[in-house]
Amino acid sequence: MPDPRLVYLNPDLITLAGLCSIDSTITGNDNVVSAEHLAQAHMSSDRKLDLKAEIGHVLFIDIVGYSKLLINEQSELMHELNGIVRGTEQFRAADAEGKLIRLPTGDGMALVFRNSPEAPAHCALEICQALKSHQHIQLRMGIHSGPVSEVADVNDRANIAGAGINMAQRVMDCGDALETRG
Repeated sequence: MPDPRLVYLNPDLITLAGLCSIDSTITGNDNVVSAEHLAQAHMSSDRKLDLKAEIGHVLFIDIVGYSKLLINEQSELMHELNGIVRGTEQFRAADAEGKLIRLPTGDGMALVFRNSPEAPAHCALEICQALKSHQHIQLRMGIHSGPVSEVADVNDRANIAGAGINMAQRVMDCGDALETRG
C-alpha cells in the first residue's frame, strides 16, 4: 500500500521542479517525494508549482537541413512554414477555441492540441498538401499523444513539459524528409 505521506510524481515533473535531490535523499526512489518537502519547495519558490498533467496531442515539426542554410534562408523558410501552418484549418480551429499551444523550436515547432487526438494528424496532412506548392521546404513531422503539463519557461511564457512532447520529438527524429510518423 502506498505511503500516504509521500507524493508520487511523473519523473519529468520532478526534474522540472528541481526536486530530484530532495526526492532521492528521502526515499531513494526518483518517482517519490515527501509531501512535506514538496510543500517546503513550493513555498520557497516565488512561482506556483502546478503539477496538473493532461493528455496533449502533439505535432512536432522541423525543417530538414535547416542548420546548413544561410541565416536569411533560415528566416525565409521559417516565415513560409509559419504561414503554411497558421493557414491550416486544424490550427485555426484549435487556436480559436484556446486549445492550442505553439512552441517554436528554432528549426521548426511543436503544436500541442488539446481539442482532439486526431487534430495533429489532420494538421500534418493539411501541411503536406500545402507543401506541394512549396517543394523547396522539406519537413519531418512526428505525432504522439501523451501526458504533458503546462509550465512557465525562463521568460514566464507558457511552455509544455512531459513525456508526450518528448516522445513526439523522438518519433519525428525517426523520419526522413517529408515523412510523418505517429
